Amino acid sequence: MTETSSPEPSRRRAPAMEPDQRRAMIVAAALPLVIEFGASVTTAKIARAAGIGEGTIFRVFPDKDTLLAACMAEAVRPDDIVAHLESIALDQPLADRLTEAADVVRGHMARIGAVAGALAAAGRLERVTTPKPGQGGRLPDREAGLARPRAALAALFEPDREALRLAPERLADAFQLLLMSAGRPGAPDPLTTEELVDLFLHGALAAPGEAG
Repeated sequence: MTETSSPEPSRRRAPAMEPDQRRAMIVAAALPLVIEFGASVTTAKIARAAGIGEGTIFRVFPDKDTLLAACMAEAVRPDDIVAHLESIALDQPLADRLTEAADVVRGHMARIGAVAGALAAAGRLERVTTPKPGQGGRLPDREAGLARPRAALAALFEPDREALRLAPERLADAFQLLLMSAGRPGAPDPLTTEELVDLFLHGALAAPGEAG
């Protein structure tokens, strides 16, 4: 009696995704590769990281530059940073709230810098970012990306409103600007998060008896 081999199990196809879901999945796989390899990363490498065929990329992105632009847009998207800021407990001291917030903001800025730096090194940043100035010459996308985190920062000041010298909204604006300027690439001997928060809350002058 001859032994019949059992048929190989059929390969199960991955569940179908909506185009927006597919784009998001590809961008999530591409982001760390863009940071590591810059614009020279191949779509084949991105496809392997995403677990898809290379052709699938071009079903949702017309070309590689469009994919790189989507990576840059994802890096600057404020949703994650806003969610982290809104999760900070308001029952802890203001200094602790701001220290936690500063770590979140600086981490977000570091990711933006890593993606932008990787693309700029290959001369591709201008090609993938083409914002159009709005009224007054300002970039609406940039302002929108700053406004939501700024509102979340203002909420962190709100419990101490009566003790503040300025309104929470104005302090949030100043604190955001301080974090952005302190996080610029190549800054010599950058301030730590604790130093930044202490400087913001207490100023440059030492209290009597603290000067070294």
